[in-house]
Amino acid sequence: MTAEPPLLDAPALGMPALRPTLGGDYYVSDAVFAAEQERIFEASWICAVRSSDLAAPGRFKKVQVGRESVLLVRGRDGLLRAFLNICRHRGAQLCTDPEGTVKRNLRCPYHSWTYGLDGKLTAAPNLATLTDETGAPIDRYRYGLVPVALTEWLGYAWVCLSDTPPPFDDVIAEAAATLGDADAINRYGIGGLDVGRRITYDVAANWKLIVENFMECYHCSSIHPELVGVLPEFSRGVAAQANIGAGAEFGSAVAGFTVDGTAGFDRLPGITDEQDRRYYAITVKPTVFINLVPDHIIFHRMYPVSPARTIVECDWLYTADVLTSGRDISSSVELFHRVNQQDFDACERTQPSMASRAYRNGGVLVPTEHHIAGFHEWVVSRLDER
Repeated sequence: MTAEPPLLDAPALGMPALRPTLGGDYYVSDAVFAAEQERIFEASWICAVRSSDLAAPGRFKKVQVGRESVLLVRGRDGLLRAFLNICRHRGAQLCTDPEGTVKRNLRCPYHSWTYGLDGKLTAAPNLATLTDETGAPIDRYRYGLVPVALTEWLGYAWVCLSDTPPPFDDVIAEAAATLGDADAINRYGIGGLDVGRRITYDVAANWKLIVENFMECYHCSSIHPELVGVLPEFSRGVAAQANIGAGAEFGSAVAGFTVDGTAGFDRLPGITDEQDRRYYAITVKPTVFINLVPDHIIFHRMYPVSPARTIVECDWLYTADVLTSGRDISSSVELFHRVNQQDFDACERTQPSMASRAYRNGGVLVPTEHHIAGFHEWVVSRLDER
């Protein structure tokens, strides 16, 4: 990594109003991004795919996690598994299509080594004559696809490339800590909802700028007129995440979380009266945002591509009754679609300045943004790990 300026010095931490941010190099440096791939994305639980997208046996999807191509595939036994998308023979990429369906096997297009949906090597030219280094017939599991740790939560498949994945309970605890209630997120029944709309955004900005933007609301009155219209307390610049467990209350004249404040849908069956007419936001490090409102969920996943490019996939989740009834979801989708566009435009305006000498030592956090410093410290602590 290149030499970086001091992050948070002691005198600055004692300041009552302004705190320093990360220096600009953290957002533009190839060396920093390479370290993030190894020590953050390849060492953390990453939300890879909505499990229902791979509901049928043989359905697969290819996902980039850090420097690795990861293949998620539904087995004929109904289990969802993840593997490195690499043939064990000569390293060819097994699946080149981003997603699709195979019948029974995954076949390498180079030399036709073939694997079952459970990763076992099932066929190869002259396989019966091949032996391992001891002369014994080859173990078809040992020479099968390299597995990747996978678990499912909230209806999504999460993967971790580490040989020793951190406890997934830590991911769940992070969400619970934001809501101030260990069971609050479960009451939304996210795993049982269906995808009503999915929009993919190609954002010309560093992934950390997107996280920082999501974590604060100092900008809300400046660029989010529709959101502030529904959540008027956001005009004060305090983000929902900074007020643990409280969320943000809908305006008194607002009927629903829609672009014009008109009524949405019946509230989700499991939520409490205290959760009704409130918006909650959760950041699950490093790459997930979860937005909770009474009648639907907005779920973001980020895929960092380079220091200055991030793919963001956003799902709007509803009950099956809402979607099968043919009811119009466009006004609820449009609200956060506009928020996304406004946020990503702001991040893209910021990204070029990260290389400026004016931002060499970073910028500042005002008091309502101070909680972002915890994210900065988390990033630096991960990059400092050896």
